[in-house]
Amino acid sequence: MTNKPHYKTAEEALSIIKSGDRVFIQGSAATPQYLIRKLADRAPELRNVEIVSITTYGQFPLAEEQFKDSFFINSLFVSENVREAVNGGRGDYVPIFLSEIPQLFRSGILPLDVAIVHVSPPDKHGFCSLGVSVDVTREAVLSAKHVIAQVNPQMPRTHGDGLIQMSRFDVMVEVDDALPEVDYSLRITDKEKTIGRYIAEMIEDGATLQMGIGGIPDAVLSFLGNHKELGIHTEMFSNGVMPLVEKGVITNEHKYRHPGRVVTGFIVGNRNLYDFVDDNPLILMQRTDYVNDVDIIRSNPKVTAINSAIEIDLSGQVVADTIGTKQYSGIGGQMDFLRGAALSKGGKPIIALPSTTNKGISRITPLINEGAAITTTRAHVHYVVTEYGVAYLYGKNLRQRAKALIDIAHPDHRERLEAEAIKRYRQL
Repeated sequence: MTNKPHYKTAEEALSIIKSGDRVFIQGSAATPQYLIRKLADRAPELRNVEIVSITTYGQFPLAEEQFKDSFFINSLFVSENVREAVNGGRGDYVPIFLSEIPQLFRSGILPLDVAIVHVSPPDKHGFCSLGVSVDVTREAVLSAKHVIAQVNPQMPRTHGDGLIQMSRFDVMVEVDDALPEVDYSLRITDKEKTIGRYIAEMIEDGATLQMGIGGIPDAVLSFLGNHKELGIHTEMFSNGVMPLVEKGVITNEHKYRHPGRVVTGFIVGNRNLYDFVDDNPLILMQRTDYVNDVDIIRSNPKVTAINSAIEIDLSGQVVADTIGTKQYSGIGGQMDFLRGAALSKGGKPIIALPSTTNKGISRITPLINEGAAITTTRAHVHYVVTEYGVAYLYGKNLRQRAKALIDIAHPDHRERLEAEAIKRYRQL
């Protein structure tokens, strides 16, 4: 690696990548889409390049059928744009906690030949920022043999672990591209609003929140306007946090770890959010082996962890990343935060899901669907919330759990679920 990185064209920069290399690509809203497109252009001259990433946004041509001999998608968290490749033989999935991914790179279990990242322009001291995606990316940068940086003035400069001296980059490529934007608050369903209201009622003043992305987390946040002195320690957050900060609801004053600051690993939202986090000392971006460390999480007060599920069986086993035998997403940080919340003083681990799919199929099931993988064990599950209420499972036996879950299932499915439960447990 050169001591003084310099700017080159994308074609020159990507010439570092050779057939057989393992290449990390930064994800989330920092997905370097320009360099991804340019790497796809090199497909005819490359074979068996392994692409490693967590969730990526936007078009991902490397996963297309036409490039199957050139690129293999080895995903650490399956996003929509690579799902078909992973389930169609052009890729695969590595089951792993988000908190442990940096260790895969650091230990050499998954050594990286090249890392492609997306950063803010260097400041006067020569430091670039990983912006809205520090998560597992920092360790990828430190571990890879070569690093290619896409430098973008539209990437926010964030505080925390994401500051990287430009001398760490082999080569830098200038772009001026808008970041991907999402806003789930624009399409929150009535079911999600009801679930959000139930969860908001469970959140105590002074609690530390963890939430993901999607309609339910945004719905929860929309009902917290009258709460007081909340804190944020989460692997990611989206637009719904901003108005609560501006209103003074989120103050972070009761947190043991980094009081007064919002702690996160990555951010996905709209341009207003990216402008909000730009050079904002309130926002502390940290690597996931810190943010998702159970001991770190549990040290905060009243940790309320809100996570989603695809299905849950009558014993409380949670499936959150597969649909039958098909890989849908990834294990991510669900177990990290549910366990951390359970061990936190006054904490509440919550699984939230609509009672049925869009096709009317019950998400509360007698048995896990054939081929599906358990994301969270029944011993880790405390609260389950649907639009029909809250089930508290902790300390309950199997019959009591089944009864509690049937009570929050869709009414159309309760009779069948009860019959299956009686068949299994003899009585309820």
